[in-house]
Amino acid sequence: MPSFDFTSEADMVALKNAIDVAVRQIDNRYDFKGTSAKVEFNEKDKVITLHGDSDFQLDQIKDILFPAMEKKEVESTKRLDHQSVQKISGNKVKQDLKIKMGIETELAKKLVKMIKDAKLKVQASIQGDAVRVQGAKRDDLQDCIALIRKEVTDFPIKAGNFRD
Repeated sequence: MPSFDFTSEADMVALKNAIDVAVRQIDNRYDFKGTSAKVEFNEKDKVITLHGDSDFQLDQIKDILFPAMEKKEVESTKRLDHQSVQKISGNKVKQDLKIKMGIETELAKKLVKMIKDAKLKVQASIQGDAVRVQGAKRDDLQDCIALIRKEVTDFPIKAGNFRD
């Protein structure tokens, strides 16, 4: 019985590369000279930390970082969970961007419900942080992939691990 998995994994190498590109651009920008503008990446905790002198400067850093991330991996900015802006000493600010890995249970339940409501001849089940879809025909599975790609636009979901 053919099957495949819906997953959502970030390409950490591409993400690290995009952050390095953004850091180089920030270092070279004249209006950031002598400021606390910087981007840090904690690979173990999967957190990107933006430092700046003001909220406006944080927005400028995001304007540099997000296109670099999108260039390396499409829809990678959709997986970021923006935390609130924190004031540090004086007038300095920082913001954490957590990277969401895998499909959360709430989204997985939404995917399974969407597939069942579409009345496709497939079965969907939650397998940890992935959703496995099984069907009798490949065409039904392809219809399911098309449905999910069309309906879910706020989070990057990949279809992979196809087995016949």
